[in-house]
Amino acid sequence: MVLPIYVYGEPVLREETVPVEENTEGLQQLIDDMIETMHGAEGVGLAAPQVGRRERLFVVDVTPFLQDMTPEETATLPPQPMVCINPEIALESDATTKVEEGCLSIPDVREVVVRPEAIRMTYLDRDLEQQEVEVGSFLARVLQHEYDHLEGILFIDHLSAFRRRLLKRRLRDIARGHVEADYPLSTETPA
Repeated sequence: MVLPIYVYGEPVLREETVPVEENTEGLQQLIDDMIETMHGAEGVGLAAPQVGRRERLFVVDVTPFLQDMTPEETATLPPQPMVCINPEIALESDATTKVEEGCLSIPDVREVVVRPEAIRMTYLDRDLEQQEVEVGSFLARVLQHEYDHLEGILFIDHLSAFRRRLLKRRLRDIARGHVEADYPLSTETPA
């Protein structure tokens, strides 16, 4: 089922997430719904807070960008879509990259964000089996963006105060519900 995506200004996007403790039918349904929602919105990642949930969980699918990846990147790409439960970033490279990012929860806003070029991340897959990936480039960026959501951090938080001031009016409009997207949006606080 496609779920509505919560937008900037909704408290759930800033709340602390809760570790997933057990594999339940409800968890598996949430994962399936999040993957369907991500694909329906043409996104490459979606975190539980973006659909009004507090589980420490996100999903990623970078297959739409395979043509932009190097042969080395595609050769080491984990199976997609990835389900990352209770993830932890264990290591970040000193080298950084600047790339324009957007977010399904902040429609029509794109800004250049500096992030570590490579990371090592541990997580549980959808079967709650321990996994570890060491990735760089595009997938590293997507994983960091989604991980931030679990920490209550949005990509705009990485911008300079000057850039945030320039976006203030647009963000205020989004928070007031004056926003449209090609996917279902929610501006209601979850129960």
